[in-house]
Amino acid sequence: MGQLFYGGESAAYKKWYESAKKDLLSGGFGLIDKRLALLESDVRTDRQRESLRRLRGYFSDHSERLCYRERLWEGRAIGSGQVEGACKSMIGRRLKQTGARWKVRRLNRMTVICFIKYSSLWKNYWKNKK
Repeated sequence: MGQLFYGGESAAYKKWYESAKKDLLSGGFGLIDKRLALLESDVRTDRQRESLRRLRGYFSDHSERLCYRERLWEGRAIGSGQVEGACKSMIGRRLKQTGARWKVRRLNRMTVICFIKYSSLWKNYWKNKK
């Protein structure tokens, strides 16, 4: 968004970006929504107006997921990279084993079992299956 308003790698964009990132990480939806509302006075094109409207809508629709400050305080991840990496390595390794053959309809069940096995839930899962 800042690139659209301030230009690619300009000093103004870099300053806006760093400030917006701090707002998002420290104040979640509330601060970032205020920051985006301030941009409305800088709208000069239909493209900027539409991009700003869509971004504000996205953040509004996902506001309950933007509690980054609390997640960081608890030591939890705020990005999807760890989950995506685990999926790629854990499930990919399982699917690509020599001689492995899979039916798509059974893949989700196998995926759940793999994640339970590598989490702290393995014993509880089988205890509850009895």
